[in-house]
Amino acid sequence: MDAFTLPEWAALAPPLLLALTALVLFAYDSINPRSTNRPVLAGVAVVGALASLVTAVWFTLAGTGADGPDAGYDLWFVVGDSVTGTGAIDLFGGQLVVDQMALFFMIVVAVVTALVAVASYDYMAGHAYQAEYYSLLLLAATGMSTMAAANSLVTIFIALELASLPSYALVAILKDNRGSVEAGLKYFLIGALSSAIFVYGISLVYGATGHLQLEAIAEMIATGEADAYSGLLGLGIVMLIGGFAFKTASVPFHFWAPEAYEGAPAPIAAFLSSASKAAGFVILFRVFTTAFPLETTTAVIGLDWTIAFIILAIVTMTVGNFAAATQQNVKRMLAYSSVGHAGYALIGLAALTVDGGELVLGAAMMHLLVYGFMNTGAFLFVGLAEYWGVGRTFDAYNGLAARAPVACAALAVFMFSLAGIPPFGGFWSKYFLFTGALEAASANSALLLVAAALVVNSALSLYYYSRLVKAVWINDADPSLDRDFGGTPTGLYAAILFAAVMTVVLLPAFGPVADLAIDAASAVLVS
Repeated sequence: MDAFTLPEWAALAPPLLLALTALVLFAYDSINPRSTNRPVLAGVAVVGALASLVTAVWFTLAGTGADGPDAGYDLWFVVGDSVTGTGAIDLFGGQLVVDQMALFFMIVVAVVTALVAVASYDYMAGHAYQAEYYSLLLLAATGMSTMAAANSLVTIFIALELASLPSYALVAILKDNRGSVEAGLKYFLIGALSSAIFVYGISLVYGATGHLQLEAIAEMIATGEADAYSGLLGLGIVMLIGGFAFKTASVPFHFWAPEAYEGAPAPIAAFLSSASKAAGFVILFRVFTTAFPLETTTAVIGLDWTIAFIILAIVTMTVGNFAAATQQNVKRMLAYSSVGHAGYALIGLAALTVDGGELVLGAAMMHLLVYGFMNTGAFLFVGLAEYWGVGRTFDAYNGLAARAPVACAALAVFMFSLAGIPPFGGFWSKYFLFTGALEAASANSALLLVAAALVVNSALSLYYYSRLVKAVWINDADPSLDRDFGGTPTGLYAAILFAAVMTVVLLPAFGPVADLAIDAASAVLVS
């Protein structure tokens, strides 16, 4: 069967569908302001996120943006020359690019957005600003999905702000909750500082190279035309790393994460810690593999930028895990845990070498995909506890399995997967990160410290993750507590169970996931 060929701009359908859904919600709100029709609002948001997900998966199967011919799938339609495998699709003069890595992260963003929208159906019951909430959620997702395709420092910044500005409002959307408003203000102030640092870094890189498009920057560095401005370029790269560190909640720009996650509605904490983190990492991966090729950039600035990521990875995972181990508040524990996982994902850049690094970069992408399910599910379980009025400390979670055994079983899956225990998806992603770091250690012995830090921190994380499992399954509830749980929130349960099932299913299905991630990483590194 001959496939119907879509124009190349249709490759941006995943973020465009998210943007269209946000506009539909805005239109609905303008016609019916202050609407609290949750089935319609949540339903539209979920349909839009699923449409984006299905489209991204379809394009991935069709070989959109892939090098070489497709795998022989008999699909109804393809984008551009996907069927002949001509490589990444450049749009608007190379300002945006759709390749397999972009589609991979568009899938992650769409999955998390759909889960959060489903869970929000129950969680946001009774709250004002329902239409605004779902509109902002879809707008933030649009920015994150666009970040996956951004191929210029200016489009990266625009997409970054499109993701960030709605996120500030979402954190503070519980207007009657002092913690939510305070968290939103802190998040905004630190975000404004990081944006200023990031923009200044962009200006320095532009001053040194005269370009904003990533391939053009790499060409200027390779031809030696940026040699005269090596100091300017080096400082610009450092400031870009600072801006990315904020978006990925990496040390030392991680302070916003515990405050924002604790004060935000639990579904939004799940959204920021999973989708936002994945979006931050995709632009980090693209910028440093495309604009600043390791060998040529090192020759110009006189410093191997992987050293910065080695230090950043070790410090971030260590600070995050040790801070998480000392927390008594479950939500803050998960927040610091997410900082630790940012350190794991940073290994993807720390272990890159001049000769390659496809395995370790692909492993970081795999980890972010699995993390999207297990971490989102963990935060949504906290949302379930908040819905029932359960306190935020570990002691408040004691004995919850007697009330919600299925949800608590899902929580155990999330906790053990986050710790990297088989037979859950988190095991394989950490395994590939570890083996990738060891493989690259032949070129850089410092990576042995990274691999050791990964093992030590994973062992430490098992302590505080199992502590939560022990609280819900083994510890007895305090009989003095008045625990009137009320009804069973269908949306929250559905999202939690789906995330748990995917966390388990991903282990036997890790072969195709690994192949896709490594192929996408190889294409980016080769280009």
